[in-house]
Amino acid sequence: MPRKSARLAALTVAAACSAASAVVLTSPAHADTVRIHDVQGDTRTSPLAGEQVTGVTGIVTGVRTYGSSRGFWIQDPAPDADPATSEGVFVFTSSTPKGVAVGDAVTVSGTVSEYVPGGASSGNQSLTEIVRPTFTVTSSGNPLPAPTAVTARSVPAAYAPAGDPAANGSINALPLRPTQYALDLYESLEGMNVQVSDARVVGATDPYTELWVTVKPHEHRNHRGGTVYGSYDARNTGRLQIQSLGKASDFPDANVGDTLAGKTTGPLDYNQFGGYTLVADELGALASADLRRETTRAQRSTELAIATYNVENLDPSDDTFAAHAAAIVDNLKSPDIVSLEEIQDNNGAVDDGTVAADRTMTALIDAVEAAGGPRYDWRSVDPADKQDGGQPGGNIRQAFLFNPARVSFTDRPGGDATTATGVTKIRGKAALTLSPGRVDPTSEAFDDSRKPLAGEFAFRGRTVIVIANHFASKGGDQGLTSQYQPPSRSSETQRHLQAEAVHDFTAKILKTQKNADVVALGDINDFEFSRTTELLEGRGALWSAIKSLPRSERYSYVYQGDSQVLDQILISPSIRRGAFTYDSVHINAEFHDQISDHDPQVLRFRP
Repeated sequence: MPRKSARLAALTVAAACSAASAVVLTSPAHADTVRIHDVQGDTRTSPLAGEQVTGVTGIVTGVRTYGSSRGFWIQDPAPDADPATSEGVFVFTSSTPKGVAVGDAVTVSGTVSEYVPGGASSGNQSLTEIVRPTFTVTSSGNPLPAPTAVTARSVPAAYAPAGDPAANGSINALPLRPTQYALDLYESLEGMNVQVSDARVVGATDPYTELWVTVKPHEHRNHRGGTVYGSYDARNTGRLQIQSLGKASDFPDANVGDTLAGKTTGPLDYNQFGGYTLVADELGALASADLRRETTRAQRSTELAIATYNVENLDPSDDTFAAHAAAIVDNLKSPDIVSLEEIQDNNGAVDDGTVAADRTMTALIDAVEAAGGPRYDWRSVDPADKQDGGQPGGNIRQAFLFNPARVSFTDRPGGDATTATGVTKIRGKAALTLSPGRVDPTSEAFDDSRKPLAGEFAFRGRTVIVIANHFASKGGDQGLTSQYQPPSRSSETQRHLQAEAVHDFTAKILKTQKNADVVALGDINDFEFSRTTELLEGRGALWSAIKSLPRSERYSYVYQGDSQVLDQILISPSIRRGAFTYDSVHINAEFHDQISDHDPQVLRFRP
């Protein structure tokens, strides 16, 4: 399931969760008149949480009139000398705030609350707010406090402190050290008016009118303008999410590598979908980098080209068939075999028991031919209804496209949703007992998740066994800005079981035929440096071929401004020893008008 689909589901319940997610961290009491920096304190949670405060003064720096978190930000124009204490705070009014405008001097009374976006179970940090407020405007038209510049120099190289073992790894109670840790710096500016200048876009504009920039132009930069996420220990500290307090129609359509030229200014917020976010009342002008979609080279006559492509919940009602076909024909140069992920059944998300996907596949095959490509054939195994996860009713599965003019498929019937394919030996060579067939479909490793699809192909007289995968998503993992450091990655548990199952199946093939050509590929939903990949590779049974690329070119997906690997093609030793080429073809992930959130991958080799 794409992470943005999970986000859409979360948005539908955001309003309902807002009240339940307010966490009172101390027993209610009463506090005398205080300043904003007293409310914020020098840790992530307010020392006055749960208390009534009166007479909190500040200048209104922004008013939010939309969404489930309506209210306004105020900032004290006379800061204290402590860089750890923020001088800004959000005043949550619930409904659209009335009688208050940017530049007003106000006096606010209310209850200090720590709101956890997404709820306490998300692991997110909390946002200090004043809730159930009453306020008085004492003057209008005041100059706003000068914005604090967030720059490459001001943001520390270290991302976050280690969590307190006595608090289950939470950093909430640790004193903020804004000169040592990036997350501490951002927290010390929570609610304040901040500014970035000439910031490069590292995450394209999404359907929720958000984008990501970096204030560190050289931090893990790739040649297309993104920031590569290449290690759990090398997080990109310069990333910030940008939203706008203006009209959605005025938000720029930006691609990775573009620049928000000039100044982007506004309050620094913290939200469920990315953590620290500059909510801009002034947006820099979009300066295009003219990023182009990549095109790979065509395979030579003696090369077998195998691709993996997540087509993001494709079903017959979609209007993206022509675009996907053009990508396959023009950008991927019509690979001989294409492993497709997220093929939905014939009526998509309609939940009526339909599981067949022949209409979906035929529509794509027709579109490819219309785009000037070959007339592909296809193979797949229909899932059992509602057993493979993904969009409810969609019954997503993997499917093979193959060009019968270049490669043949070895059909061995009997495969269905719950019958496992095995490994046998035919004329001294490894072969599948069922082709197409599913790998270990009844294992708990694949509960509510896509089952691997194995197929046996022949190219120029040589057998190639291909295993198409779509591992469990990262849904449920704590975000990089979590209050728990390092964040928990609970979704790995299932992917590790899945990786072991696919590795063990590959090992059976190689035990039967040491020099067998095996390719395991797909949306692995994990990084090339992850434990998931290590388990897949095992002791040399497979190797992730994306690691043949320079580190700066290893990515297939962009999430929260991090260019990262989710899609992989793993190869057996016989392929690795020979001549092969690998290409991550960047046509989607870096663009605001993407037809999928994944970039396809292509492997070429001589079997």
